[in-house]
Amino acid sequence: MSRIVEVRELRYVWEDGTEALRGVDFDLEAGETVALLGPNGSGKTTFALHLNGLLKPTQGTIKIDGLPVIERNLSQIRRKVGLVFQDSDNQLFMPTVLEDVAFAPMTSGLSPEASAEKAMDALRLVAMDHKANKAPWHLSAGEKKRVAIAGILASDPLLLVLDEPTTYLDPPGQRSLATLLSELPQAKILITHDMPFARMLTKEAVFFQDGQIAGRGPVDQLAAHFNW
Repeated sequence: MSRIVEVRELRYVWEDGTEALRGVDFDLEAGETVALLGPNGSGKTTFALHLNGLLKPTQGTIKIDGLPVIERNLSQIRRKVGLVFQDSDNQLFMPTVLEDVAFAPMTSGLSPEASAEKAMDALRLVAMDHKANKAPWHLSAGEKKRVAIAGILASDPLLLVLDEPTTYLDPPGQRSLATLLSELPQAKILITHDMPFARMLTKEAVFFQDGQIAGRGPVDQLAAHFNW
């Protein structure tokens, strides 16, 4: 297996002096799935935003598929790492589903025709090709989540990072999303408070506490140890 994520001594300090990350080391292999657990404010999302360069470390190094996450590599890094935000409305902004999903291939230099083909392939993967011509705001929460994921898949990423992916989803929607994600070959990082959802997708978790990784191991073992 090849290493997709390699993080060493990652520190991040906000402008007001708050230390959000305090020496984080983290590795993830190709095809692996891990859940990031921990209380609000423990550093999980701050950590995730470093993985494709949305935040720049105060100290430390990050490599994605062996490529350092630095300014000159960001266009490549952002094709390798797809962030799926908690609120899908933050990712859907084009008039139709197809245009939304085709946006990333278009911006990477593909022709409109090739981008549309790439988008339809991604929509088929998430079983949303029948909604290609619909307006995103007419979709259900679960459908929006699938379209947001399709928009990431259209760039052929190696890693999916999902921030609280079950937000706004009812139980059937959560199960449907878990089934979809389990069938995708990419490595995945799940930031979640939803323990049943985490258990559906992975046996491994990392527990963040006060900007550090306080433990890594089986989901149930960590949950019991930290009373989570």
